[in-house]
Amino acid sequence: MGEYGDAMPYEVEHDEDEWRRRLGVEEFMVLRQAATERPWSGALLHEHRDGLFTCKGCGNELFLSGTKFDSGCGWPSFYEAVRPDAVELIDDHSHGMVRTEVRCARCGGHLGHVFPDGYGTPTGDRYCMNSLALDFSPTD
Repeated sequence: MGEYGDAMPYEVEHDEDEWRRRLGVEEFMVLRQAATERPWSGALLHEHRDGLFTCKGCGNELFLSGTKFDSGCGWPSFYEAVRPDAVELIDDHSHGMVRTEVRCARCGGHLGHVFPDGYGTPTGDRYCMNSLALDFSPTD
């Protein structure tokens, strides 16, 4: 088990060198090393078109634009994944906090964290995602 600590085998697996070739430096840091982009810096924060958000690492379908909402936290926020099995939820006790990490269920890439403070949303959840971990395909 490497420093990333994969909890399960994933459908898409590459060694560290291949991930580095496939991803930009910042994308690698977020997706493979669980870094976090600076708040308010993400390219997808203000994306409001209809479409689909996918994993930048493997293309897995993750979030529909209709579930995106402005949480005021500085990162793109969604209230639910496109399918329950699209993401993997992992207990995260890093940095002296207790949180729930969200990973892509297909490649294990770190996407962000989910919090139970999505007040006013149908699920009550706030999936706080890194733009660097996502791609967006508009439907219009």
